[in-house]
Amino acid sequence: MAVFDDAPLPFWDVYELGVACAVFGVAHTDLADPWYDLRLCGFRPGAGAGLPGLSLSAQYGLDELARAGTVIVPAVPEECIDGTRPIPEELLDALRAASASGARIVSLCNGAFALAAAGLLDGRRATAHWAHTETLARRFPAVDVDDDVLYIDGGDVLTSAGMSAGLDLCLHLVRRDHGAEIANRLARVLVVPAHRPGGQAQFVDQAIAGSDDDSLAPVLEWAMRNLDAPLTVEDLAARAGMSPRTFHRRLRGATGTTPMQWLLGQRLARAQSLLEATDLPIDRVAEGSGLGTANNLRRQFGLHVGVSPTAYRRAFPGTRDVPRHRPHPTAGRPS
Repeated sequence: MAVFDDAPLPFWDVYELGVACAVFGVAHTDLADPWYDLRLCGFRPGAGAGLPGLSLSAQYGLDELARAGTVIVPAVPEECIDGTRPIPEELLDALRAASASGARIVSLCNGAFALAAAGLLDGRRATAHWAHTETLARRFPAVDVDDDVLYIDGGDVLTSAGMSAGLDLCLHLVRRDHGAEIANRLARVLVVPAHRPGGQAQFVDQAIAGSDDDSLAPVLEWAMRNLDAPLTVEDLAARAGMSPRTFHRRLRGATGTTPMQWLLGQRLARAQSLLEATDLPIDRVAEGSGLGTANNLRRQFGLHVGVSPTAYRRAFPGTRDVPRHRPHPTAGRPS
């Protein structure tokens, strides 16, 4: 992880750095062992940055990036966004070296500007905080900037939108490495949804969406217990004591998605968990997840996960009890 250590960091940069530290820097060995070995890197080891009353210190130099399996760039200073201050070549060279050595390169929020300046986003889809995507597109025309997603997984290079979208991407990385069940359990530990629907359906693992609309929680919990039933919007609305139109509007406002899209996301997540944790035949996985038939399961996996159910299961051999660290088969496909 690289940070600028010679200028004060605004709150949102500290937030995203804290998100990465909470996910990868805390030893969640009760979920998977070994967990990640997080190392905070900067231009000068021991130098500090932060906010008044808050100091951050990088223990390692930028040369450590070339030895990392994953490099996370949480932020760049504001003046590096508008171009009034160049991003130091020392950092750009370190990012290029890490990428060349096979590291997975990740940016949170405006950290995408560092990746773009290093040429790592050329010809790729990428995103950043919505307030900066227009600037990113103007300054780096070789980058295909998408401002309608929470994050983009390009396999070896991943970018996220701002603030809480960084947490969405970090949980996605955990799901890629350890499986849907571990990511969902970590999300519960952090008291956040394992996935929040964005402008593009990225079915990582949609936990019940957190919202102020507590009236929806019981019916969504009931739906998750009955995913194998042929649920309809009318069924859910009746359970919630609402008209279908009102239920559709309330769920859309709380989760950002429609009832049937929410159900599909839950069923895909259930299918992923069953493929990871059981030896059930594909047709039984389809039935147990509510996707009906093996053909429909294969079709939905092809559309939303990018691989067949059998290929997905092969990525988690020997994990029928608790999934362990293993690369995800969709690593080379943008989500």
